[in-house]
Amino acid sequence: MLDIVIQAREAAISPAVKVKRILPFRLKRMVGPFIFMDHAGPIINIPSEHSSLDVLPHPHIGLSTVSYLFGGQVTHRDSLGVEQVIRPGEVNWMTAGSGIAHSERFEDPSSLTGGLEMIQTWVALPEKDEEAAPSFHNYIPEQLPVFTDAGVWMRLIAGNAYGLRNDVKTNSPLFYLHVVLQKGAKFGLPKEHSERGFYIAKGSVELSGITYLPGQMLVFNKGVDPFMLAKEDTTLMLLGGEPLGERFIWWNFVSSRKERIEQAKEDWKQGRIILPPNDNQEFIPLPDDKSKAAGSSPRPEPLS
Repeated sequence: MLDIVIQAREAAISPAVKVKRILPFRLKRMVGPFIFMDHAGPIINIPSEHSSLDVLPHPHIGLSTVSYLFGGQVTHRDSLGVEQVIRPGEVNWMTAGSGIAHSERFEDPSSLTGGLEMIQTWVALPEKDEEAAPSFHNYIPEQLPVFTDAGVWMRLIAGNAYGLRNDVKTNSPLFYLHVVLQKGAKFGLPKEHSERGFYIAKGSVELSGITYLPGQMLVFNKGVDPFMLAKEDTTLMLLGGEPLGERFIWWNFVSSRKERIEQAKEDWKQGRIILPPNDNQEFIPLPDDKSKAAGSSPRPEPLS
């Protein structure tokens, strides 16, 4: 049966960019290893000062960030010295591990004329990999298998599903797909994984006589094999995998241990997580800790 329907909430990631935040949700913190999901855009009216879209250098630990664009162009820079432009259909997979800082800049106004739209997810790391050395990989569309059927187009972003696999390096069993359905198409979720869900980025689907709309994520119990009907041309993001156990999250930090979150806070304050060498003139400071009263110990929010 349907476990939960998550309605996206509005959040801001830069002065000019408001996003639909899907995960984490208070009643469903994770879907498989996925602990975070934002949908930015579509932003059609690009501000004249397009730098206001930028996300300044900021840190991560204990996770992989996965960036996937529908439209526009983003320049990624990180503390490994990587500088990578990501375009629609590509995947930027950055594993923070023990600590990394990165920025996301919108430096080519001509690339934004058709609108900017991006999905970013975070994938928690297994405990054995939480302190791994950070890494970064960009995968072009030719490296990501595409499957088509009557009224169905889908690209495997990572993991395995429907018999598809690719070479995107992951740390635990998962699946992540971009799916486009034509009006009237019928579609079911993959059966390979114990936790599965889909997010409606565009269009609408009908399931058991109920219509679901953009901005909603549907998550299903293990063993349930739902079939949906596309009520119109529809874009979905399918994701899930095997659960990793309890995780704590505070700002951009994820860990299986509360004390590791505290260390990451201090590391960022003291400059021990270095800035990108080619983007080190500004950064996002550590936010105020509103989770505690003065003098008490911080209480990161557990994700389970």
